[in-house]
Amino acid sequence: MNASPIRVRMAPSPTGLFHVGSARTALFNYLFARHTGGTFVLRIEDTDAARGSLEYEKVIYDALEWLGLDPNEGPQQGGDFGPYRQSERTDLYKKYAAQLLESGKAYYAYETPEELTAMREQQAANKQPPRYNGAHRTLTAEQRAAFEAEGRKGVLRLHIPEGVTQFDDAVYGPISWKNSDIDEFVICKSDGGPTYNFACVIDDYLMKISHVIRGEDGLSNTPRQCLIYDALGFERPVFAHLPFLLGKDRKKLSKRNADTVSLLDFQHIFPDAMFNYLSQLGWNPGGGETQEIFSRDELIEKFTLEGVNKAGAIFDVDKLNWMNIAYLKAMPVEQFLEL
Repeated sequence: MNASPIRVRMAPSPTGLFHVGSARTALFNYLFARHTGGTFVLRIEDTDAARGSLEYEKVIYDALEWLGLDPNEGPQQGGDFGPYRQSERTDLYKKYAAQLLESGKAYYAYETPEELTAMREQQAANKQPPRYNGAHRTLTAEQRAAFEAEGRKGVLRLHIPEGVTQFDDAVYGPISWKNSDIDEFVICKSDGGPTYNFACVIDDYLMKISHVIRGEDGLSNTPRQCLIYDALGFERPVFAHLPFLLGKDRKKLSKRNADTVSLLDFQHIFPDAMFNYLSQLGWNPGGGETQEIFSRDELIEKFTLEGVNKAGAIFDVDKLNWMNIAYLKAMPVEQFLEL
């Protein structure tokens, strides 16, 4: 990737409470931006109208404010690359979908849900992996018109070329996927709205995002997004996937193995202590460093992607409480009396 200004983003969906895992992702983006003198962007991915709400969008703002992660650009701050809500960017998605359709790199498919189910059942019976079989990849204009005359609304699927999709992850190193293992996935739904992977690529490209720093659960989306970048002739960003946060049972952190996973349920913790604690879940400064209590400025100075670990990090409330007490003990008396 060419040298360009560092721009990173946090792109939550306003569909629920703000998870501590999302807070850790936002924090690492923030630290990387501040360390490099870059820009930290907040984008609201609110295309799921059924589940999203302004109430949950406010939860995102409140959580970032409480933790002290101030975006340089976003729905509240504005900026040169807005709008910063996906629901306000529909025309942009339509423009690039049309470009892919016209170039032959995407096509409309008109199968009904029942036909897709039958397709998967036949594949299962043949011991084949479940994926779209490309049946409508080469429809003529007349065939498309006939399906539309029946009242069918097509979805737009990306044509997957032969070969391998490779990328260098800043945490996990070189990763490759056989394109034959990737479904010809939907990029625009039957109502014309974009799917997650398509909207994400368009937004990251147009917002000039240089580094996509996100959780490990986004890793499986990356080859699909790389294929969209390539189909549009866009330069890819650097990808960096952060290790999962785990509960004490070493399983992925969730409401099943923790009393709570909502960041704002920890408001009895000093924000600086939470900032400090989350920074060390999957990262360390290296060099045999044993220090555990850092100021915000020290963390900004020390943070690099090279220090991110591959192994999952355990979210330990007891350790968080210990760190909180350490901050309490170090607090000036005048500040303590104001609590």
